[in-house]
Amino acid sequence: MSETEEIKTPLQQKLDEFGEQLSKVISVICVAVWAINIGHFNDPAHGGSWIKGAIYYFKIAVALAVAAIPEGLPAVITTCLALGTRRMAKKNAIVRSLPSVETLGCTSVICSDKTGTLTTNQMSVSRMFIFEKIEGNDSSFHEFEISGSTYEPTGDIYIRGKKIRGQDYETLHEISTICIMCNDSAIDFNEFKQAFEKVGEATETALIVLAEKINPYGVSKSGLDRRNAAIVVRQDMETKWKKEFTLEFSRDRKSMSSYCTPLKPTKLGTGPKLFVKGAPEGVLDRCTHARVGSTKVPLTSTLKNRILDLTRQYGTGRDTLRCLALATADHPMKPDDMDLGDSTKFYTYEKDLTFIGVVGMLDPPRKEVFDSIARCRAAGIRVIVITGDNKATAEAICRRIGVFEEDEDTSGKSYSGREFDDLPQSEQKAACARARLFSRVEPAHKSKIVEYLQSMNEISAMTGDGVNDAPALKKAEIGIAMGSGTAVAKSASEMVLADDNFSSIVAAVEEGRAIYNNMKQFIRYLISSNIGEVVSIFLTAALGLPEALIPVQLLWVNLVTDGLPATALGFNPPDLDIMSKPPRKADESLISGWLFFRYLAIGGYVGAATVGSAAWWFLYSPHGPQMNYYQLTHHLACLGGGEEFKGVNCKIFTDPHPMTMALSVLVTIEMLNAMNSLSENQSLITMPPWSNMWLIASMALSFTLHFVILYVDVLSSVFQVTPLTGEEWFTVMKFSIPVVLLDETLKFVARKFTDVAPPVKPVK
Repeated sequence: MSETEEIKTPLQQKLDEFGEQLSKVISVICVAVWAINIGHFNDPAHGGSWIKGAIYYFKIAVALAVAAIPEGLPAVITTCLALGTRRMAKKNAIVRSLPSVETLGCTSVICSDKTGTLTTNQMSVSRMFIFEKIEGNDSSFHEFEISGSTYEPTGDIYIRGKKIRGQDYETLHEISTICIMCNDSAIDFNEFKQAFEKVGEATETALIVLAEKINPYGVSKSGLDRRNAAIVVRQDMETKWKKEFTLEFSRDRKSMSSYCTPLKPTKLGTGPKLFVKGAPEGVLDRCTHARVGSTKVPLTSTLKNRILDLTRQYGTGRDTLRCLALATADHPMKPDDMDLGDSTKFYTYEKDLTFIGVVGMLDPPRKEVFDSIARCRAAGIRVIVITGDNKATAEAICRRIGVFEEDEDTSGKSYSGREFDDLPQSEQKAACARARLFSRVEPAHKSKIVEYLQSMNEISAMTGDGVNDAPALKKAEIGIAMGSGTAVAKSASEMVLADDNFSSIVAAVEEGRAIYNNMKQFIRYLISSNIGEVVSIFLTAALGLPEALIPVQLLWVNLVTDGLPATALGFNPPDLDIMSKPPRKADESLISGWLFFRYLAIGGYVGAATVGSAAWWFLYSPHGPQMNYYQLTHHLACLGGGEEFKGVNCKIFTDPHPMTMALSVLVTIEMLNAMNSLSENQSLITMPPWSNMWLIASMALSFTLHFVILYVDVLSSVFQVTPLTGEEWFTVMKFSIPVVLLDETLKFVARKFTDVAPPVKPVK
């Protein structure tokens, strides 16, 4: 895990690139503005001093840099991601790494565990079988149905619809003994929830519940409360047997066993036993005999095939049962001859086994999973199911949840771990490109699958809950740990599912897409506003007009006035078609060519309107000097006198009115621009402003702050502004409102021509 490198998220890469490009562009523009005014350094306004003129235009270049840099962007991005994590937490997806919220929006493949994520993980044994008789190669089975589907051990046992007692069948005595003694889990009664819960593994807990239902020795439960009535069989069994040690489960042999010695004589004999449970095919390989009642019969290959055929029917039937075989070593090796420290030798101790029976557990799919997988398909996201179940069971449950169609041919789309390992490396990569199911896998397979997906530029989300899953979780772009998983898995992941539910992943992907769209919108909003500020300063410098905006005003607009609506854009509702578009590519640029043109068009209008409103006051306002254009563009020569400036008071060029007009137009346009940013391409008619009430509130607050600096004397002198008349405010609105019409036109062009989304390719 320590050797696994962390990869920068797509957003971090984009912002790094964007920051570099922005700094280069700003540097060039600042130098250009300073250079084109070299001829004005000796103007009379600077006292004829070249140095003073150079410093004056250097200040303008600094103002330009302030205007161009979106100072509020880091804070707004962090706020947006934090808001996204809060919304995700409400949907049971707890995010541990802020930037990974956005990465979810790029997810093209979800690699999901089956048990507990796609299914409820409320295991219960619903069917089991034992041998009824064996005569040569002729045999028959007793098949039992068990009622009750929770962890509360209340339910009955039936054979062909008829209720029976567990103590009447000798083989069920041994099944109960194995279920309890070869087991490290338990059931517990939660007083608060008034429900039984598992302590340990769901599979093992289901076996404990089965033994309590069988009640092979007919222990009385009368007069006991719910908690104590649920554990009497186990307590009784532990007076008859003592567990000496456990040979832990290992993936190579796919079984576990317990070495037990009898404390009292039972029908199983008086010597020590090795009780085994595991995958049917693995356990049967080591079985030499089968139990029929109290007798022991040699197990032929024909009988083994019959057992496997019936097991396969259980695993691929309507209920898609998860099957475990139970067996006993009647004469196990002595503990002194076992090397308990080396798990690779355990399979040699589990030999000469006697087959007892097979239990089939039901772990029903979550009701909401089918719809979630259909949504993934519509959104162009491939779902790969990764499970330890056998291939036939896994394929059957994948058909039920919609990963495969009912009659779909799964060849080339479903692999067991062994089949995958047997493929050449090039074919393993091709298999990962098309597969939708990997069964009987080990944790190492998960890491390998992630590596192949990453080599194909896929953005993968990988689920896991065990210590061994941690390297794969860390390697994947989005590692998703289960809330019920280990602390190591959680520390290696970017996200934790509180409810272990696949549907929470799909909800998180939708949220990730919405967050990216929202971030694109407020980056677009801030950049187009900043382009407007740059254009206004560039125009004033290039045309020789008086300053329309000064650095302190630009800082105020960038940090306060713009910051509030930009943050509110993080609350934008997702676009209606957000989950019907294919996932965006991780290398897709943050700003496309068309989007950059839109920035320039809107920014150009913002700059022109800002400068135009200041010029309007000088040229046409009834309360202004109503001078001509030449006087305005050569204002620096005013102090030198001359016929051109006859009757003009040079102090008029420092009047706060034109600057206030420019600032008011800039603020108003940027509020309208925030409304335009509700959606990248959707019209304000389909996504009206009130679809985001936070935005309306932030616009109101920004206007309030603007009025405060205009009408509070102390602040108006700091910002060099003054109150405006009603007529001047009407002019401000005339300059500002066209930005909405311009953006609606650009959105229409985008919807119809430039940004028409390609159809989502069906995920095969």
